[in-house]
Amino acid sequence: MGILIEIPSALKQYVNNQDEVEVDGSSVEEALDSLCTQFTELKPNLFDENGIVRNFINVYLNDDDIRYADGMNSAVKDGDSIQIVPSVAGGSVYS
Repeated sequence: MGILIEIPSALKQYVNNQDEVEVDGSSVEEALDSLCTQFTELKPNLFDENGIVRNFINVYLNDDDIRYADGMNSAVKDGDSIQIVPSVAGGSVYS
């Protein structure tokens, strides 16, 4: 058993329409790198040209925002779950 990465609907087209993908790694960064190695078309949708997670993508480890832990260096182990959550923005204009 490895680390499960939950794929949001907006990105499933880049991972053969899978809901989740099992990867290996000892940190969130290694796990996401493993995911992008398996599915190369996904990488530019997750990371900017400097290799930083895009600002509209939130990453959670076992339902906890990694920004409040050790970020991409947060340790992972077999059985952990990483959620990729694109930010949602919108609203309506009232006249």
